Amino acid sequence: MVWIKNGGGLTASDVTPEAVYRQRRRFMQAGAAMLGSALATSWLPAEARVSLGEPKPGPFSTDEDKTPFDDVTGYNNFYEFGTGKRDPARYADRLRTDPWSVAIEGECEKPSTLALEDLLKPHAFEERIYRLRCVEGWSMVIPWIGFPLGDLLKRFQPTSKAKYVEFQTLYDPKQMPGQRRAVLDWPYVEGLRMDEALHPLTILAVGLYGQVLPNQNGAPLRLVVPWKYGFKSIKSIVRIRFRETQPTSSWMKAAPREYGFYSNVNPDVPHPRWSQKRERRIGEFRKRRTLMFNGYGEQVASLYAGMDLRKYF
Repeated sequence: MVWIKNGGGLTASDVTPEAVYRQRRRFMQAGAAMLGSALATSWLPAEARVSLGEPKPGPFSTDEDKTPFDDVTGYNNFYEFGTGKRDPARYADRLRTDPWSVAIEGECEKPSTLALEDLLKPHAFEERIYRLRCVEGWSMVIPWIGFPLGDLLKRFQPTSKAKYVEFQTLYDPKQMPGQRRAVLDWPYVEGLRMDEALHPLTILAVGLYGQVLPNQNGAPLRLVVPWKYGFKSIKSIVRIRFRETQPTSSWMKAAPREYGFYSNVNPDVPHPRWSQKRERRIGEFRKRRTLMFNGYGEQVASLYAGMDLRKYF
């Protein structure tokens, strides 16, 4: 059962995008109407609903103050809906997540194409409060709802040739107006090394703040890799491919001098056009020091032992 959680004193942003307001209003109305019964994202078509159940607290969560809901859902990078930070909340209501399927392909014993509900059915959801650090210098703390990516990948039995995992976002310019512009070579593609994909910090998210993902945050299924810059956490996933060779991600292809495959949060490796040493937490005035691996070094630094992180950035 999904309950509307206490907002913890959250206040709306000074200007709330219309799409976010309408979405939140629908959610609140549905909650009032269905209190005491199973509530499963009633503002979505019935066939696309994902019942989050009662997610258990997951490991690795930070105890930092969470970023307000309206900022998490109203200030995003999702170029498929436009390059402005407010564009996804304005235009993402065009996206239809019913029906939705995900193809699992490549170097595995059990390739499949599954409807979203069948993909998610065996997995128990957790709430994980993770930091998100974007390459432009802003950051958030978000209570994600999801499950370890590795749990899903193992179901399809990757072979010994599977050294990497590639992900692809939906390509549909009719629903995603940003794809009508050649900002990137669509569809959006990202990738992880296999040990990164199997690491227990890496999750597939289906919700945040106790409800299913809003469209602008990557509905119905997105990756969250908290020690990497935000653009690695690909949204609205439709394809997962096991690969023997390293995939070329969209930002690597667009600007290889600026965006490497690993994209680990590293304050000692500046972006060619700005420093990464400090960040601005959304809702705060003063900037704070950027933490190596976004503060998750204790968990993930061993993945990169012996690597030159200036070369493999």
